[in-house]
Amino acid sequence: MVKAEIIVIGSGIAALKTALEASEHKHVILITKSNIRHGNSYLAQGGIAAALSDRDRVSFHKKDTLAAGQRYNKVKAVEKLVEEAPSVIAELIDSGMRFDHDDDGTLLLGMEGAHSERRILHSHGDATGKYMMEHLIGCLKKSSITVMENVAAVELIIGQDDTCIGVKTLDKAGELVAYHAEQTVLATGGCGSLYHFTSNSQTVSGDGIALAFKAGAKVRDMEFIQFHPTLLFVNGKAKGLVSEAVRGDGARLVTEMGTPIMEDVHSLKDLAPRHIVAQTIFSYLQRGEKVFLDISMIKDFKNRFPTVSSLCEKSGLDLHLGKIPVAPGNHFLMGGIEVDESGQTSVPSLYAVGEVACTGVHGANRLASNSLLEGLVFGNALGRFLAKVPSRSIPEEKEQSKNSSQIPFLPDLTTLREKLMNEAGIVRNEAGLTRLKDYLETFPIEKLLHMEVTALSIQEITKINAIIVAWLIAESALTRTESRGGHFRSDYPDEDDAQWLENSVILACTDVKNRVKGRRLYEYIEA
Repeated sequence: MVKAEIIVIGSGIAALKTALEASEHKHVILITKSNIRHGNSYLAQGGIAAALSDRDRVSFHKKDTLAAGQRYNKVKAVEKLVEEAPSVIAELIDSGMRFDHDDDGTLLLGMEGAHSERRILHSHGDATGKYMMEHLIGCLKKSSITVMENVAAVELIIGQDDTCIGVKTLDKAGELVAYHAEQTVLATGGCGSLYHFTSNSQTVSGDGIALAFKAGAKVRDMEFIQFHPTLLFVNGKAKGLVSEAVRGDGARLVTEMGTPIMEDVHSLKDLAPRHIVAQTIFSYLQRGEKVFLDISMIKDFKNRFPTVSSLCEKSGLDLHLGKIPVAPGNHFLMGGIEVDESGQTSVPSLYAVGEVACTGVHGANRLASNSLLEGLVFGNALGRFLAKVPSRSIPEEKEQSKNSSQIPFLPDLTTLREKLMNEAGIVRNEAGLTRLKDYLETFPIEKLLHMEVTALSIQEITKINAIIVAWLIAESALTRTESRGGHFRSDYPDEDDAQWLENSVILACTDVKNRVKGRRLYEYIEA
């Protein structure tokens, strides 16, 4: 058993920022299931939003964030995000982070979808996430933080006082190690790799959400998933992200014949909110029509977008043709583990930050380039909060009855990804979501929630977590009988403010037995 004051699970922007701030006064261990450079933050091509120009205002950034979120955002969380954005960016620059600027040293601010002003900072064109991560990794190396790579968190430890007291982990050799801590933070990202088409790292599979849910934490808004409109789409496969900044520089979405597709759809055309652009592209693909990004008007494309250019060339695409084939794919989870204003989950001493957490800041649809910003702002706040939290004695572990680790069968993840994409993807309806839920409930959901996993392999645990998170998405999407933001129901195509604007789908582990289809019949037969 290893002890620390703070354990942070994850290695993206939110995790590193939380750990760095907390380590100013506490002993911090950071645990990641892969290596520290293998995650969504490192892959982020788009920039980071902040109201910095003379033309811009914090109030404008707030208005744009609320509009993109379909008015479903928590206003206090949005105000925290936009008001603290300029200062966290300034702190980052003061500590040595370099963003793109002109010859006079003036920051270059880009435009992206649903923004009313130019406020997007970039680093090395379309490699912002990589260079922000490298900067924070440099800070990490100078800190007192202990970093554990290639160690998978498999179970949160609950104490006799029902607080979280740490985590059990498995390394690649299958060695089980318990880490005890006064406070534990989940910063594990969303669940993008559970979908067939995704911009996410394959390590981002919803593990943190499943860990928290099994430990008793509530989850919220799991139906709200953002599908990025433009993934590079070659030979029926998504090859990676084509940044929204490409459209910000003037690229247009067109058919194979060159007809613009966004002209009459939205006043912002190609820079409309992501859910609208994604749904429009999807409708063309459903009719068998290919969609392309026309980049012919962007001068010196390779220098402006080196990451996208490299991705295209590796996929055998000739950029001189001026068109990039695209399709939508899973990009970001607006829902997640429910937290309060301090990042506290419904389990005492367990916190969540970044994409794994649902603060309400993004509402029903995240505004472009607010994700790296969320990691910085909320990671900064949580780290400073934890640095000042009074020390506590760690109680003994609570004895809990667990189901046998013997399981009859687990799904093929390829099949699960395809079913999620088809039935809980860009367009959903009751029939498809019910088919998905029925498929997921062929696995013993309730037993999986209380299974002894420490004797299983990491691959088996990953599958169990995938089933749980997929079920949470299906159940939440079935429950919300309206369309809003990233959640589009073809059988309920309109927003229903009267029923849903102030209501959230919140699920807890104790709810599952009443929501699994056929339970009553099953119990009756057993009796």
